[in-house]
Amino acid sequence: MSIQEFIHKHEGHQKQIILYFHKMLTEDLGLYCKIRWKLPFYYQHSWIVYLNPKKHNSVDLAFIRGNELSNENGLMESKDRKQIMTTEIFDLKTMPIDGIIENLQEALLIDETTPYKLGKKNKRK
Repeated sequence: MSIQEFIHKHEGHQKQIILYFHKMLTEDLGLYCKIRWKLPFYYQHSWIVYLNPKKHNSVDLAFIRGNELSNENGLMESKDRKQIMTTEIFDLKTMPIDGIIENLQEALLIDETTPYKLGKKNKRK
C-alpha cells in the first residue's frame, strides 16, 4: 500500500488530519514516510512518529520514543505502553498545534542526538 492509497481510504476529519500531518512531516520537516504495519511511519535517522486512524473518527499522532520526551505540555498519553506516547487529534481546528510542534521538535532533537536502541529480548538457553 502507498501513502496515497492510505490517505484516500479515509474520509472526513481523519482524511484532513492525515493529509495535514503528512504534508507537515514530509514537506515542512523533511521526514521520510514508509508504510509499516499498514500505517504511515515517518523517520529521519530512526522512526519519529506514525499516524494511526481510530474508530471514532480521530487520529493518533504516535511518538515512537515518547518515553524519552519531556511531555511538559501534557499533550501525550502513554495508554499503558512503555515507550510509545500518543496525542489524539479529533479536528484540525481544535488541535493544540503549538504543543504538537514542540513535541515534534523535541522528538527530532532526540533523534539527532541520541541513537535509537531497539529493545531486544534476551534469548533463553
